[in-house]
Amino acid sequence: MRFGLFGSAQARRGGPDVDSGAGFREFVENNVEAEALGYHSTFIVEHHFTGFGQISATLNLLTWVGARTTTLRLGTAVIVLAWHNPVLLAEQAATIDLLSGGRLDFGIGKGYRYNEFSGFATPMEEADARFDESLGVMLKAWTSDRPWSHRGRYWQFDNVVVEPPTAQKPHPPLWMGAGSPASIRKVAALGYNLLLDQYASFAQIRERIAFFRSEVEGRGRVFDPMSVGVTRSINIVTSAEDLARARENRVAGRRRIDRLALRPDGPGANRAHLSDEEICASALYGTPDEVARMMETLREAGAEYVLLNSAGGRPTLRRFARELVPAFAGGSVVPTGAGAAASTP
Repeated sequence: MRFGLFGSAQARRGGPDVDSGAGFREFVENNVEAEALGYHSTFIVEHHFTGFGQISATLNLLTWVGARTTTLRLGTAVIVLAWHNPVLLAEQAATIDLLSGGRLDFGIGKGYRYNEFSGFATPMEEADARFDESLGVMLKAWTSDRPWSHRGRYWQFDNVVVEPPTAQKPHPPLWMGAGSPASIRKVAALGYNLLLDQYASFAQIRERIAFFRSEVEGRGRVFDPMSVGVTRSINIVTSAEDLARARENRVAGRRRIDRLALRPDGPGANRAHLSDEEICASALYGTPDEVARMMETLREAGAEYVLLNSAGGRPTLRRFARELVPAFAGGSVVPTGAGAAASTP
């Protein structure tokens, strides 16, 4: 199996005594240590107008992480194309890919939070059409060496050549967030990689990976398990009290996000209501042995590339890397009963 990071940072607001940049700097240091621990990648979200300081300038922060690391893959999970000028975005993505030596994994999506579309004065009903047009423009921008023009419904460009060129050819690998059969089928049809959300149940992960594989193979291509990134929240705890607190925080976080997705006319797009139990059941929370068993369930479901959002901070990332990763990089996992997991010879 392969492991990366997934998540966000927070910049707090406040008076002169509040260090608004502390959360971002800590996030960068987490990624620097993650590379040293052997993690393969980091995928960073994009969100706006939350009121609690989530990452909005994703590529800016990712560039800072790239400057502090040498091997860590730099991913977006995901950039919402409807909110960006596609030529400017293509230029920014190409710049970080070039400077990082070809380490960019470009994750894209349609968005789901109503308050973000409302804030940008962009109708959510246009999300699909804007996504398709912007993606086409970006692909042309990355692969054209001569001036080109575009006349579309949302964007018009005259006689442009995007600079700089990308390091990866023909362009950085593209990842798409998807969950429904229709959206997963679209990812397979486009030939891109798939990102699965952290709240999907283990059974849903199994179903979605199997469906994606069938769609890929049905188009005559070889399925690569590493083309599916499964995001999971993780928190290695040592007491029942810590576990209860971690679960309460997870539920509160999900409810806060759900409120941002609410529309005046009903629930947010693509946001199924989950019970508290369902929200917690998808998370890798528990002792090392318990997390090992849940990770084994994920592997049996077909997940080979797992992106971890560490609710337990660096201590959890360290324990996971040192006690569990060696087992999952090799053979089957056998709980030791001593707070760690080991692989059979």
